Amino acid sequence: MNVYKTAAGMIFRVSESQEGHISVETLDDTTWVAGRIGMVGLRVLPTTVRLTARQVLALPV
Repeated sequence: MNVYKTAAGMIFRVSESQEGHISVETLDDTTWVAGRIGMVGLRVLPTTVRLTARQVLALPV
């Protein structure tokens, strides 16, 4: 799983199933909620950072 943080502070994660389907979820306080698939493109912006394993472990499950 890949978890990212935008310059505006939004945290989102991108998951890919074994069949190749991609899904996006955003962190809303302490809950992960489904996000728009178009948000996948945010991960390539120079202002978006990929969180480290330690940072991901500190997030709600």
